[in-house]
Amino acid sequence: MEERFDSWRELVVRSRDSVATSAHADDFTAEMRRLELGPVTLLRSSFPPALFRRTAGMVRRSDPEVYHLTLLLGGDMGLVRDSGREERLAAGDLHVIDSSDPFDLRAFDAAATSWEGQRVEALGVDFPRSSLPLPRDQVRALFGRGFSGREGTGALLSEFLVGLGRQAEALGPAEAPRLGAVVVDLVASWLARELDAEAALPDESRQRAMVERVRAFVRQNLHDPELTPSLIATAHHISVSYLHRVFTQQSRGETLAAWIRGQRLEKARRDLADPTLRGMPIHTVAVRWGIPRACDFSRAFRAAYGLSPSEHRHRELAALVSR
Repeated sequence: MEERFDSWRELVVRSRDSVATSAHADDFTAEMRRLELGPVTLLRSSFPPALFRRTAGMVRRSDPEVYHLTLLLGGDMGLVRDSGREERLAAGDLHVIDSSDPFDLRAFDAAATSWEGQRVEALGVDFPRSSLPLPRDQVRALFGRGFSGREGTGALLSEFLVGLGRQAEALGPAEAPRLGAVVVDLVASWLARELDAEAALPDESRQRAMVERVRAFVRQNLHDPELTPSLIATAHHISVSYLHRVFTQQSRGETLAAWIRGQRLEKARRDLADPTLRGMPIHTVAVRWGIPRACDFSRAFRAAYGLSPSEHRHRELAALVSR
């Protein structure tokens, strides 16, 4: 119904002031989730094809002076700015626009096999222009251009945003401002790398972004029992002492070793509760997550969760049966 489209359009305008139209307005179904992270806003949306236009007059009437970052998760986009040239964007691409610039954005789904099946999915981040530690004149060259979110720093940023969207309901209010700052630091790190201007970033921004790169590297290599601080430091071209110091500073006192151990135990705890893995020996589960010694695993698991791995598995699987 058109009333649903009008309601959705009001939500869009609240965060990204523009005129929205859609050929699907008469039968419009959309979803939008909004997460406030201090001055940073995360938006996850799913909607049928639509057109968005922000005119020069709208900019003059109201300009919140924010940057809009979009990670396209599904569908396609065509973005036209002042040059008049359309930038085509595909799933997995990142782009940034400035609220001070007019634009025309076409969101569509080229791969859809039917009119009813057309869908566009995206993650958006809105943050104050003043919070980005890079000069606007410098980053303007990147506005409106599509960049891959599947490799390098773009992939790190994309993975962080997707993970943040999934954990939105579990985040406490005290965590929000810190996570918002991390988002801006990762955006700054990504843009600075595209500009070859990483030296221009403040130390604090570089350090927070580096810690997130370390976390992503660790998650990808939890299975390796040789995943040591020395190996991690070498992979990131930093000293072990610097790695320990910065990680602990940016992790509220938690050491790198403790964080890695916690990640491994949590992955193992999840697998032990998985009914599809009930036939996998407990020792194999531990090895799967980089803990080769059964006695070390059992002791660490009990210390973390208050019961043995076998007790945890039995309790969780029994609970599934009784439901």
